[in-house]
Amino acid sequence: MKKTRTVKISKIFVLVVVFLFAIIIFKLSFVVLSPKVDGINLTQFAMNRNTVKETITAERGTIYDSLGNSLALNVNSYTVIAYLSESRTTDMDNPQHVVDKETTAEKLSPLINMTKERILDLLNTEGVYQVELGPGGRGITELLKEQIDDLNLPGIDFIKSVKRYYPNRDFLSYTLGYAKTNDDGSIVGEMGLELEFDKELTGTNGFREYESDVYGYKIANTSENVTPAISGKDIYLTIDTNIQMFTEQAMNKLETASNLEWATISVVNAKTGEILGVASNPSFDPNTKEIVSYYDPFVSYTYEPGSTMKIFSFMAAVENGLYKGDETYQSGTIKVGENTIKDWNNWGWGTITFDQGFYGSSNVAATLLSQRLGGSALKDFYTKLGYGQKTGINLPNEQKGTLNFKYEVEVANASFGQGMSVTPIQMVQALTCLANDGVVIKPYLVKKIVDSKTDEVVLENKRIKVGKVASSETIKKMQDLMWGVVNSDDRVATGTAYKTSVVTTIGKTGTAQIASPNGGYLFGELNYVRSFAGLFPYEDPQIIVYVAASKISNSKLLSEATKTLIEDVSTYLGIVTNDTNEEEQSYEISSYVNKKVSDLDYLNDLNIDVVLIGDGDKVIKQYPSKGTKLNANDKLFLLTNATEIKYTNIENWSRSDLKEYASLLGVNFTFNGYGYSKNTNLENRTVIKDETIEITLEPKYIEEDNLTKNDE
Repeated sequence: MKKTRTVKISKIFVLVVVFLFAIIIFKLSFVVLSPKVDGINLTQFAMNRNTVKETITAERGTIYDSLGNSLALNVNSYTVIAYLSESRTTDMDNPQHVVDKETTAEKLSPLINMTKERILDLLNTEGVYQVELGPGGRGITELLKEQIDDLNLPGIDFIKSVKRYYPNRDFLSYTLGYAKTNDDGSIVGEMGLELEFDKELTGTNGFREYESDVYGYKIANTSENVTPAISGKDIYLTIDTNIQMFTEQAMNKLETASNLEWATISVVNAKTGEILGVASNPSFDPNTKEIVSYYDPFVSYTYEPGSTMKIFSFMAAVENGLYKGDETYQSGTIKVGENTIKDWNNWGWGTITFDQGFYGSSNVAATLLSQRLGGSALKDFYTKLGYGQKTGINLPNEQKGTLNFKYEVEVANASFGQGMSVTPIQMVQALTCLANDGVVIKPYLVKKIVDSKTDEVVLENKRIKVGKVASSETIKKMQDLMWGVVNSDDRVATGTAYKTSVVTTIGKTGTAQIASPNGGYLFGELNYVRSFAGLFPYEDPQIIVYVAASKISNSKLLSEATKTLIEDVSTYLGIVTNDTNEEEQSYEISSYVNKKVSDLDYLNDLNIDVVLIGDGDKVIKQYPSKGTKLNANDKLFLLTNATEIKYTNIENWSRSDLKEYASLLGVNFTFNGYGYSKNTNLENRTVIKDETIEITLEPKYIEEDNLTKNDE
C-alpha cells in the first residue's frame, strides 16, 4: 500500500500570489478603463497605428468654348521611377528591380531626352530603394508611358499624377490663364479664368479611411469609410473656336511687324455683349508657361485711345443738339488758351464740313465740338459709356483707366482721345451702344457654369444693359458718319483701307501718341498706339471688331489683318453685304432621309457642299436637319446605308465640320492645334467604328490685296 504524500502550502505564499493577481487585475482594469496611461491615449495610439486616411482628389472642371470644344482640361501624366533594391525580387525569373543598368539606360535615353550617362548615374545611386529619372522622365504623356511599357524593362515603373493641359497651346492664352500642379497633387489657378474661377473649378476633395496591417495594406473583411470627392464645375465660354482662330490669325499677321510692343484684337456680339474671340500679344503657351508679361492687354493695359474717341465726343455733341453735319469750319489748327491744337496732318484740308471732319479725323473739329459741350458734359457722357471705371468682366487685374480733365486744353485733348486712358474692354463696351439704339451692353466671357455630374446649370450669364446714352436718331447719325470713314469716296476719309466687298463695315481709325513716363509724349514714328473700332453690317450692326497695337512698325498690317478678320468672320457667320443676292448665298434644306441617292443629283447644282458618306443607295441620316439655311459652300452631310464606308477627303475642313463628320461615322477625332485640317491622309481608308484618329489643325491664311491707304 502506497503512502499518500501531503504537500503543505504556506499561507504566506498563497497571500502573496493572491496579492500579485489582484495587482495584475487592477492594472488591466486601469488600462482598459483609463483614457490615458503614462500620459499616452492608448485608444488614439491604436487608431493612429492602424488607421489609414487617403485623400481622394477632386477632378478639376473643364473649360469649354461655346461649341463644346475643350480649351483647358485634366490629363494623366507620369513620372518614371526605377527600383534599385534587390529586396523587391523574390523570383529571378521575374525580376522586380533594375538588373541590366546599361541596357535600361540605353533604351530609355532617346525616349525621355536624357543622356545614357546621366541615367546610369541615377541607376548607380547606392543605398536607395528607388530613384526618379528626372528631369526627362517627369510629366510624360500617356503615349510615352505606353512606349516605355513596351520595352519591358525590369524595375521601371511610373508614378501617376494629373496635370492641366491646354490642347491649343497659345490659343486664347491670357483669357484662359493657367493652373499649376502643386507637390501634393492639387491643381491651383494662377492666371486668367483659371484664377478667377479657381473655387468653382477646384471642387471638394474626398477621403478613404480604413484599418491597415503593419505593411499598410487594408485588413481583410474590415469596413472602410469613404467620403467621395465632389468634382469641380465645368465652365462654358462665349468664345467661338472658329472665330477665335480667325482672331489668332489676324494677330499672327500683326506679329510679323518688328518692334511691336503689344496688341489686342477682339470680336464681340454687338447685340448681346458676348465675346466671340480675343487675342493678345505678347502671348504664351500655358503648357510651358514661358510668360513675358502676366498682365492681359485686353483688360489690364491702359493707353490713350486717340481718334476712336471721336465716335463718342461727336456722339455727345449730336445728342445735345450741338451738331450740324453740313456746317463748315476752317481745319488745320486752333488755339486753345496758350496751346495750339493741330490736325493730324498738321495743315488740315482747308474749309470743310463737320461731317468731313469726322471722316478725316480732324482734331480741330473735335475741339470745336468739345468747346460747345463743355468739360462737365463731355466727362459725364464718357462716364455713362463706362470710361473711368471697371466693366466688371470676370478676368483678374482689370484696370479702370483715367478721366481726369478739367482745363480747357485737357477737355479738347479728351475729345480726340489724348490726356485720358482706357482699356480695350472699355472700348468694346462703349461701342455696343451703336448696335442697340443707344443702350450700352456689358461684355462677358462666361456663358454658363455647369455641374459636371448632374448637368445642372448653376450660373448662366445673359445680356445686361448698362444704361442708355443716346437716342435712336443720334445712333443713326453716328452709323452714317462711321460709314463715311470706311466707304465714302471723300478725299479726307481715313478708313477706306478697311472696306471689304463681303460686308459693309462702319468704323473709325485711331492714332495716339504714347505718353512719356517723364511727362509729355514720346517722339518718333514708332511711338504711337494705332487702332480701329469697327462694326458690321452697316444696315444692322451685329459684330464689333476692335484692334489696337502699340509701336507697330508697319501700320499697313493693321488694316490688312483687320480687313481679313472681318471678311472671315462675316463669311463664317453668313453676314453678307446687301449688294449680294441673298438667294444665291443661302438655301433652306429639306429632309432627305429615306430618299434615293440617285434622286438627289440636283443638290450638286446648288451653292452648297454635299458630302455623301458611303456608296449606299439610300440616305439614312443627314446633318443639318430639315429647315436649316445653308450659306454658300456650307456642308450638307448625307449618310447612306452602305455596309462599308470609306473616308472622303477632309483636307482643309473646319473643326466644327470635322466633329459632325466624325459623329456620323461613329469615330472619334481628337485635335492638335487650331484652324483647318492638314495632312490627314485618310481618303479611301475604310472606317472602323469607335476608332480614334488625331487630326492636325493649322491656320489657313487668306491672301489680301496690297493696300496703300494710310491711317491718320
